[in-house]
Amino acid sequence: MHCLGRIPLLIAVMTARLAAVDIVAHRGASHDAPENTVAATHLAWRQGADAVETDIHLAQDGRIIVCHDQTTRRTTGRDGVIAEMTQAELRTLDAGRWKAPEFAGEKLPLLEEQLASIPAGKTMLVEIKTGPEIVPELRRVFAASGITERRVTVISFNLDTLKAVRRELPAFRTLYLMGYKAADAKDPNAKLPPSIEEVIRDARSTGLTGLDLQHTWPLTPAEVKRVRDAGLELHVWTVDDPAVARRWIGLGVQSITTNRPGWLREQIRL
Repeated sequence: MHCLGRIPLLIAVMTARLAAVDIVAHRGASHDAPENTVAATHLAWRQGADAVETDIHLAQDGRIIVCHDQTTRRTTGRDGVIAEMTQAELRTLDAGRWKAPEFAGEKLPLLEEQLASIPAGKTMLVEIKTGPEIVPELRRVFAASGITERRVTVISFNLDTLKAVRRELPAFRTLYLMGYKAADAKDPNAKLPPSIEEVIRDARSTGLTGLDLQHTWPLTPAEVKRVRDAGLELHVWTVDDPAVARRWIGLGVQSITTNRPGWLREQIRL
């Protein structure tokens, strides 16, 4: 009876945690639409995403273009290096046909288009895929669009880039992206993954808002407490498995990034 009596309490706790977790659409609703396009972004909002994650690069002419890769081959079928092409040249490419015929003609978006799509009460995670050189133009775009720090969080794997964001856009929230791949036990020269203590130290010394960790991190409740005690938020990417999502919800994360925002939300409801 004692164990059975705890079940309603556990359900209540998990329900509260689920309600508190934001669902972030990875490159938009990228399972159903071509990633990092206006179509994927609008579909993510229709699927009920709380936020959309989008990736940015700097074109040859110093303008920002939305794309994940450094090159255009995978998502446009055309060979090109983003840093060696102007924004106008990049905008002539078809970034939708590769996904399905109905998306033919989708362009690589401007960051301004992505920002303008954010509905009331929703937010956007802007991942910088370059170094600090993009930050002055990012500041200009934010100012020109009228976007406020309540609507956008800047994220990056590059600590130097995040330091530049903190200097030039100090009011904006910043998350430190960090992957996790266990070292190969058979390879004596394999690089060890960073410890959570190292990641916390780097985030705190840079004045960041929080961490955004790959879902493969074997984080324990004690380590989550260390993150919280350091005054950092905890977010996770990219989760398309309901069981994995429930594990991270149980750990108390504040957002889960997924390629399937509408579907995942339905799957993890109790």
